Amino acid sequence: MGENILLLDVQGISSIADYYVIATCQTERQLKSMARDLSQLSNTKRGQLLRGLDKQAEGGWVLLDLEDVLVHLFSADQRDYYNLEELWEEGKVVLKLQ
Repeated sequence: MGENILLLDVQGISSIADYYVIATCQTERQLKSMARDLSQLSNTKRGQLLRGLDKQAEGGWVLLDLEDVLVHLFSADQRDYYNLEELWEEGKVVLKLQ
């Protein structure tokens, strides 16, 4: 299960997606599991989403492109380092789960 989940509405701010989901995972295994689960729930072909999953998880940041939604799954260290919340602070917080 992801932690500290944030859904940002970035319509009109980002040209590549309407929404960003940002979540923290505690382990590499959890990163992979969440990515697989999300890809199965989406309408996008699973193989396209999970290409390079092992390397992404090893690096602590898994990115899933679900068309209008970009999902960023981070290790705690990588989330702090990249600080996407500050980068996209103009976005509207739609949902925040601790």
